[in-house]
Amino acid sequence: MASLRFTAAGSKILGSSSVHLGDSSHDANKLSFKTGINSTTNPSMKDSVVTRVATRSPPVFMPSPKIKTDHESKLAAWKSIQQERWEGDLVVEGEIPIWLKGTYIRNGPGLWHIGDYNFRHLFDGYSTLVGLHFQKGRLRAAHRQLESDAYKAAKKNKKLCYREFSEAPRTENFLSYVGELANLFSGASLTDNANTGVVRLGDGRVVCLTETIKGSIQINPDTLETIGKFEYTDSWGGLIHSAHPIVTESEFLTLLPDLIKPGYVVVRMEPGTNERKVVGRVNCRGGPSPGWVHSFPITEHYIIVPEMPLRYCAQNLLRAEPTPLYKFEWHPSSKAFMHVMCKATGNIVASVEVPLYVTFHFINAYEEKDDEGRVTAVIADCCEHNANTSILDMLRLQHLRSYKGDHDVLPDARVGRFTIPLDGSPMGKLEAALDPNQHGRGIDMCSINPAYLGKKYRYAYACGAQRPCNFPNTLTKIDLAEKTAKNWFSEGAVPSEPFFVARPGATEEDDGVVISMISDKNGEGYALLLDGSTFKEIARAKFPYGLPYGLHGCWIPKE
Repeated sequence: MASLRFTAAGSKILGSSSVHLGDSSHDANKLSFKTGINSTTNPSMKDSVVTRVATRSPPVFMPSPKIKTDHESKLAAWKSIQQERWEGDLVVEGEIPIWLKGTYIRNGPGLWHIGDYNFRHLFDGYSTLVGLHFQKGRLRAAHRQLESDAYKAAKKNKKLCYREFSEAPRTENFLSYVGELANLFSGASLTDNANTGVVRLGDGRVVCLTETIKGSIQINPDTLETIGKFEYTDSWGGLIHSAHPIVTESEFLTLLPDLIKPGYVVVRMEPGTNERKVVGRVNCRGGPSPGWVHSFPITEHYIIVPEMPLRYCAQNLLRAEPTPLYKFEWHPSSKAFMHVMCKATGNIVASVEVPLYVTFHFINAYEEKDDEGRVTAVIADCCEHNANTSILDMLRLQHLRSYKGDHDVLPDARVGRFTIPLDGSPMGKLEAALDPNQHGRGIDMCSINPAYLGKKYRYAYACGAQRPCNFPNTLTKIDLAEKTAKNWFSEGAVPSEPFFVARPGATEEDDGVVISMISDKNGEGYALLLDGSTFKEIARAKFPYGLPYGLHGCWIPKE
């Protein structure tokens, strides 16, 4: 097919050409997916070539940054975002389904330096929001920094001012160190850098989240603009919660780890309110502190509370320099457990010991029934790292940036399936749900059809591996019935979380599209759409420059 040559002019670069923390200038222009934007001209603009153009939107100006020749400098995934804000129409290669109407918002760390100081860990970066707005087969994109107190303070003072995942503010003397510790215990020095996830509540509000409770920040989904802190109005204090609440049209469920009396408080919040109400409590069965609960699953009638032997560690929280496990400590002798709580009563209906495990992300859970319809067990699936804690330290930016592609260092992972009996048995099972080689012995960053949340399901979408690699580098569709996987791979590229959007009116579980954002090996990046059923590419749209790796997203439907 003949190529179409165009000169792009339909976008606007907002702010300076690069992000410099300490620059207090603020562009008054606001981004909006709903309104037009003024175009800018650039004397260095070059013609671009795009094939199979399916959209008729105005083309986008794509600046051509200088690309160095070494592997480390090309990949944008682990580099700070080039500028604070950008918005523009993207030219699409392929066909975006007309039924796809709405906005996909992805959150994640995107700025890993303050002046000349570089952060250590992937999870330290200041939140960068990316929005993809789909309408009538066209695609408009934007990105914007989340205006957390931590980000604004760093920008103003040109230094780290809050404790991030692996970073702590530098103290000048002993007294300031004591004061910083006091602020840590009160929560004042903990970050509100909500760089992990973004959720749409049942009442339509959109909130960015991380593991600190103060890091709950509401945004405008149309402009990506920061509205302000999402303040909980109840009396439940605490400093941390699960970064991945369960959010539906009717409720918001999350876990509050109790570091004083080791356990977890399960709370529920109804749409239209900011008040969390207690469902129940689980006391830890082992260890000196609760296990890390980055995420947790539910079924139709139960809340599953994991107790992992990777446990919070107060001593590590106090350290100025991180350990290989950061704010956690591995306690294999404390064992591992899975607890099942009744949603209606808050009662614990099962508490079983399971094999040791390490997981960031649960995929889904459901109730297993006998021939008479009685619930006999709970099945819970997760991305499980074979009880290997080294995955945390593998996410140091130095490790990610220095990889040359010539050796295999990504720790193995599998779809771990827990079977939790409800007959009073003391032990549960943990097995691989399918042969891990189907997805390259790598698995993380998962999504499902949300209509199947808490129900028996067949398909999951995640990031897998094609080895050798140092990070998940494929998109994979897991078929839990056939125990097989379909994989998408592009040499040298790093894809972010595949997010499934169901086709309105669909009757098949995998009838929809999968959205991901790709950091390409040449320093560029693009939005990718795959068919949810065939897992074949149906469209892609190139960004004006490569974007940093992102974590989790949500879908804002448009009627």
